[in-house]
Amino acid sequence: MLDLALAVITVIGVVTGIMAAELRQSPWSGTFQFALFLGVVLLLRRRWPMVVLLLSIAATFVFHFTSLFQGGWIWPASAAYFSAACTPWVRWVAAIGVAQLGYEAVYLREILAENVPRFLTHVLGEGLLLAALVAAGLVYAAAARWRERLRESEGRTRAAEERLRLSREVHDIVAHTLAVVGVQLNVAADALDEEDPAEAADALRVAKDVRNRAMADLRSLIGVLRDDPGGPAPQPDLATLGDLIENARAAGLRVTLDERGDPSNVPAAPAVAVYRIVQEALTNTLKHANATAAEVRVGYGPRSVTVEVEDDGRGCARIAEGHGLTGMRGRVGALNGTLSVESTPGGFTVRAEIPVAGSLT
Repeated sequence: MLDLALAVITVIGVVTGIMAAELRQSPWSGTFQFALFLGVVLLLRRRWPMVVLLLSIAATFVFHFTSLFQGGWIWPASAAYFSAACTPWVRWVAAIGVAQLGYEAVYLREILAENVPRFLTHVLGEGLLLAALVAAGLVYAAAARWRERLRESEGRTRAAEERLRLSREVHDIVAHTLAVVGVQLNVAADALDEEDPAEAADALRVAKDVRNRAMADLRSLIGVLRDDPGGPAPQPDLATLGDLIENARAAGLRVTLDERGDPSNVPAAPAVAVYRIVQEALTNTLKHANATAAEVRVGYGPRSVTVEVEDDGRGCARIAEGHGLTGMRGRVGALNGTLSVESTPGGFTVRAEIPVAGSLT
């Protein structure tokens, strides 16, 4: 569309320029044909900008020599000069323009003897126009390169952010799996000591199931990292919260899940954050809290989701900010939410509130 607009403007500009100059020349005697040719070749300027410039200059010479056109030498090909000046061949464009100006000065030598101001107006005017066209081409090309570098930088930033997000996913999966599997292995070992092979087999079966699910998730995530860092990764959703709770129960933790509201209106990003917060909180409970029970409460409101995970394990005066808590804070902070972690002698509590209105899906 831009090329067509430039072609039309060139045709109209050349014809009206001749008429405005009040030259004793009918636009239909050659000016229109010349302008039409300049406009048509401009449709090829993106693919062959230098060819278009050379054809435009050749046409200018031909129509001047045949007396079918009596206007300027540079301005009829302004669009062609600008297009060529946007390319790496800009030095050749400037050299061609200077050569054309030199020829124009020789061509107008008769005017120099009769009217010096008119001669200077023609030559210097078109020289300034040529300089402006080359400068505009250089600026446009520099802006295009800057935009391209900006797009590449943004692409690298998005890829780095995606890799960081995937690394957090890997951490969450591995930490949760090791916690559950570790508990089940302890149960199996105790059952074998008590000569209860059935209970040991059940514990090992649960550990195997959790391990298989984790391996499937890890294969998907690693495949994304290997093949397409910017591609979508498989994400958990609120519908799988039940499986998460069952895994914790299978590890020997009495867990209750209290969901209130409609989860169907929660966008994907907050939904993943809710799942990972519950997962990390239960993993910490299994690994560090020595707890026997935990309660998970999730409230789905019209503008936010609230998550609260509370256990009855041993608290501590100082909370260590490991990868898990850092990941939770990063997830919640990225969604403009709030996260609080409280540790008391009576247990450990994680609370989060995540906005959902206007969240990206």
